[in-house]
Amino acid sequence: MSTNLKLKGNWNELKGKLKAKYGELTDDDLVYTEGQEDQLLGKLQKKTGETKENLEKILFSE
Repeated sequence: MSTNLKLKGNWNELKGKLKAKYGELTDDDLVYTEGQEDQLLGKLQKKTGETKENLEKILFSE
């Protein structure tokens, strides 16, 4: 399954997990637009201070 389809199908669940783990994230930080995964990861990296690899594990390894 491509990462795009994985995000699209599970996005609401993943948003909840991210907000629980990183309380500083807002709904605006978690706006996902299909095909814009790199921009989302960059925004999350900046906001949380996590590495891209750690965020990819959270988002894509479920």
